Amino acid sequence: MKLIRFPTFVLTAIFLLFGAASCLPDNVGGPDPCNEDGMSLNDEFDGTKDCGWALYNGSGVTSTIDEGVLRISNSLPGEITWAIANKNFDDVIITTQARQVSGPDDNAYGVICRYQSPENFYVFLISGDGHYAIGKYQSSSSQIQYLSGEGQYLFSDTINQGAATNEIRASCIGNELSLSVNGIPLETVTDPTFVIGDVGLGASPFKSGTTVIEFEGIRVVSP
Repeated sequence: MKLIRFPTFVLTAIFLLFGAASCLPDNVGGPDPCNEDGMSLNDEFDGTKDCGWALYNGSGVTSTIDEGVLRISNSLPGEITWAIANKNFDDVIITTQARQVSGPDDNAYGVICRYQSPENFYVFLISGDGHYAIGKYQSSSSQIQYLSGEGQYLFSDTINQGAATNEIRASCIGNELSLSVNGIPLETVTDPTFVIGDVGLGASPFKSGTTVIEFEGIRVVSP
């Protein structure tokens, strides 16, 4: 991973997403299986419930839910694509198991919080070659603004590299944004820009090739 490339990580038209907005369209007023067990969102991606994810299928990028995972495939270097849950939260703790299936290790994948629009949200990213960052997209800029590491990704041997699984835990509590990987806290930053919004999962390659990331469930809880 060449750190000098990361500030050019841009937002593009990949944000045109489609999906149902309702978590439980066929049981209005009944128990919501998408927030069972005291969680704000609990989805194992096992096909037993529809939690309203907005997915995308387009040239070079796809996001699908099948075989117990939410799978994101992206072959456009430096361009991020994602799936969002079509919900609205304030303070949350998001946990997911993310597995790099294939593609260049020079990539980025992770968790989104306080998503307000395709141009406004926070992102918590790790890479296949062991780097991490907390960033912000804001409509005043087409490029990601890195809030951690003085504008660069940082390396951690806590991150399992290559075709491997990592547990990503992102906390958005007040102005504090924290990232933990595999149970180890890596970074906490402060930023007051966004206070509410959606949650999501995203991925991007930085070199030629198709990055494929599988997310094995997502759990969202209030702190």
